[in-house]
Amino acid sequence: MTTTNQTCPSSDERVTLFALLLDTNARLSRSFALRLEENCAIPLAWFDVLFQLRREPEGRLRMSQIAEAIVHSTGGTTRLIDRLEEADLVARILCPSDRRAVHVAITPAGNDKLDEALAVHMTYLEEHLSSRLSCEERSTLTSLLTKLNEPR
Repeated sequence: MTTTNQTCPSSDERVTLFALLLDTNARLSRSFALRLEENCAIPLAWFDVLFQLRREPEGRLRMSQIAEAIVHSTGGTTRLIDRLEEADLVARILCPSDRRAVHVAITPAGNDKLDEALAVHMTYLEEHLSSRLSCEERSTLTSLLTKLNEPR
């Protein structure tokens, strides 16, 4: 019996492309996470939260915004923020305009730790991205990934 793409889509180029995206993300995330642990003693999830906070002009976000940015559940994000707060890398602060809302803000120690991690990150990016793709290829990849991340 012959299998067609309709009955067995595993050979469909879209399935292959998605698998490549997942594999690439998993491999790069895993190796970068190991590098962060070895050099900065922080997990990748901590780096991600600190980086998201640094990108904000006021250096703070609501818990739900962090969860959305790092693609975590709200409960998982709360536990993650608890650990970051215990390490003095973030602090919970009351929202000035809504006393019920709590923001998470990066602390000076969090900024220092992120600076340390970003130095490791830049070296990692040079080894695993810049040295393997031309400037034009990086621009194309950036454009394509940005397009895929846009809301429909």
